[in-house]
Amino acid sequence: MVLLRYNAIAMAREGTTVGRPSEERIRNLLAPFLSANQLLPIQLDQVSTYLDLLLRWNFKINLTGVRDPEEIVTRHFGESFFAARRLLADPALAASAIDVGSGAGFPGLPLKIWSPQVRLTLAEANNKKVAFLREVVRALGLSDVTVLAVRAENLGAQADLVTLRAVEQFEKILPIARGMVKDSGRLALLIGESQLEAAKVICPDLRWNNAARIPYSRNRVLAVGALP
Repeated sequence: MVLLRYNAIAMAREGTTVGRPSEERIRNLLAPFLSANQLLPIQLDQVSTYLDLLLRWNFKINLTGVRDPEEIVTRHFGESFFAARRLLADPALAASAIDVGSGAGFPGLPLKIWSPQVRLTLAEANNKKVAFLREVVRALGLSDVTVLAVRAENLGAQADLVTLRAVEQFEKILPIARGMVKDSGRLALLIGESQLEAAKVICPDLRWNNAARIPYSRNRVLAVGALP
C-alpha cells in the first residue's frame, strides 16, 4: 500500500494524471448540482481537462487542500456549477463577470464553461495561482477571459456579476467586491451560512434573495444581492 501511494505521488509530480475520474463518473458526480440540466460533451471535456491540470499543479503549489479527485469535483466544480445555473439562467443579465480572489478558478472558470459568452475577469494576487489560471484558460481554449495578478482593492473595474468564494478576510474584501458591481448588477457569495448576517450588514443597499443551500453541504449557501 505504501509503495502504491509512493508511485502515485511520483507519477503526479512527473505530470501524469493520477486518479482522475472518468468523464461519465464526473457527469454523475455533478448531477445533483445541475438538477435537470446536463453538461454538453465539450463542457464535460473541459471539466476533465481542468481537473487534470488541477491535480498535477496541486503537487507544485497549494491550489486546494482537497486531495481526493472526486471530492474536488463535488466541492469545487459542483458548487460552482450550482451557482452558474442560477446566476446565468438569463445570460443577458451577466454580460460581464469578475471573480474576486479567484484562487484555483472557482467559481469563475466553471461560470465561463457554463456560459461561454460571458466576459470574465479573474482577479488573483498570488502569482503562482495566476500562472495556473492562465494555463487552464489556454488549455480549455477559452476566449474573453482576463487573468489579472492584482489585489482586489487595486482592480478598479466593474461588472454585471461579481463573485466571491472562500476568501480570507471576508469582511474586509466584501465591501470592495460590492464596489465592483455595476448598476442593476449582482453580487454572488458562496459562503458559510453563519456569514450571511455579516454580508447583509456590510452591504445593506443590496436586495438579498433567499440563500440557496448547496447540495451535500451542511452549512454552505449561495447568497445573491442585487442592486435595485
